[in-house]
Amino acid sequence: MNGPAVVNEVGPRDGLQSESRILSIDERLELIRSLEAAGLRRIEVGSFSSPRAVPAMAGTDRVLERLNGGGPTTYTAMVPNVKGYGLAREAGAESVTVIAYASETMAGRNVRMTLAEADRAGGEILRLAAQDGVEAIVIVAVAFGCPFEGAVDPGVVVDVAARYIDAGASQLVVADTIGAADPAQVGRLIRRLVEQHGPERLGCHFHDTRAMGLANIYAALEAGIRWFDSSIAGLGGCPFATGASGNVATEDAVMMLEQMGYDTGVDLKRLLAASDLATRLTGTAPGGRAREWLRGQVGASAMRGSP
Repeated sequence: MNGPAVVNEVGPRDGLQSESRILSIDERLELIRSLEAAGLRRIEVGSFSSPRAVPAMAGTDRVLERLNGGGPTTYTAMVPNVKGYGLAREAGAESVTVIAYASETMAGRNVRMTLAEADRAGGEILRLAAQDGVEAIVIVAVAFGCPFEGAVDPGVVVDVAARYIDAGASQLVVADTIGAADPAQVGRLIRRLVEQHGPERLGCHFHDTRAMGLANIYAALEAGIRWFDSSIAGLGGCPFATGASGNVATEDAVMMLEQMGYDTGVDLKRLLAASDLATRLTGTAPGGRAREWLRGQVGASAMRGSP
């Protein structure tokens, strides 16, 4: 084995936020619990964004309140600003996701702030999180390409990453928000970041818009990364970023990592059940590219194991 790899499940937040069908609290909890049953131990369960802006995330406080129970899973909630952080804490959040930006226009479209204002808000959330003993994961959005400004200067991402790591981010996740990156580009940027900060506090978040999501995971693996965001059944997209289609499907990411000898701790049979549930609940989740093949493998394995 090559050692452990962390699969951070973002479907219940990043995956559901753009869906036309808004799931009930009970349906969201059913999906989260199916992911937990599959062995996923890090799950992004919702967002404290304005329900007017992101109606699918309304009621995240109730989701957290019903989940918090001291079990083995870390439940994370995205907080877009200091007010959102306060609401997350009131709901008992012990882990939050903070969005940083590599382009001015994306900051304006996503949180109606300038880049400088978003940086100040992010720094304040990290300060409060350290004071409260809360884990703070920072995602650098549009790190490879912006839907409004085009290609992003890697130097900007390097500067943003350094600021947030120095400010105390628990984990710094580089996000290809619109799926614009290629493996060579990923390798160059991630190696640069690993050289400066080491791999332990770095992660990657890829979308599969141009069918290069798994290739980009491989490039990041080769550069030393062992933390990857993914979304069950390929759910995903950003309501404020044109062209941001689904995230890399969790079942595809887990399959590749396990086949390459990394230990994800995930049960593929139960993960496929969670993928099917995501498709039933939303009506749109495409499922991983390897889902049908995996289903056959799981079935064949069950047959071989039967008397």
